Order: sequence, then C-alpha cells, then structure tokens
Amino acid sequence: MTRIYDQEVRRAGLEITQYGLLVALAKVGEANQKRLSAGFAMDSTTLTRTLGLLRKQGWVRARRGKDRRERLFSLTAAGSRQLATAQPHWEQAERKLRTQLGDGGWKNMKETVLQMTDAALRV
Repeated sequence: MTRIYDQEVRRAGLEITQYGLLVALAKVGEANQKRLSAGFAMDSTTLTRTLGLLRKQGWVRARRGKDRRERLFSLTAAGSRQLATAQPHWEQAERKLRTQLGDGGWKNMKETVLQMTDAALRV
C-alpha cells in the first residue's frame, strides 16, 4: 500500500513521510517536534532528519518556542505550493488503491490503518 502512495508522491519530488508532515503542518499551523512525533508515531531521529530536509528545501520553517530548546515548525508559502503540487499525486494513489481493493476492501484498509495508528500512539 505505501509503495503505491510513495511512487505517486515521488512524482512531485517528495517522500511519503515528507508529504505527511507537510499535510500535518498545513492542518495544525504550527507544532513542536514532540507533537509531530506523537502524531506520526515516528522516532525522533527520523523526524529530525525529515524536518531538516524539508527546511533545506524551504518548505518548512522553525522558530524558537518558549523554552530555548523547543522548536516550533510551520509550513512556508513554498511548502504550501509543494503540497498543492503533490496533492493530485496522492489522490491518484487513492484512486488506484480503491480500484484494486474495491469499496469493501478500501473501507477495511482505512479502518485497519486507523487501528494501527492508534496502537502505535499508545506505545
């Protein structure tokens, strides 16, 4: 499943994890690394590396939080444009999967992904 999404968003110059972080930041506006890590059930090292790549591309900015050690991340205008470029590719992956799985399989897959995410967040 992730291979289909990854292949599609790569056409927009993103990895699936990068796409997910851009979507998350577009929705929340601003978040610290701890919040992003919990939301993605992603280890700190992977998240730091991915955020660094997004910052290097100019798609994400970071600023200091109340605590000098805290960084707050947000989407830049370039990041919003990149997300808009990638969105049709994500939708194409969804169409492919839905066609391959059928409506029942699609519904089951979405429920399973939600359960897996919930379980990962509880660990």
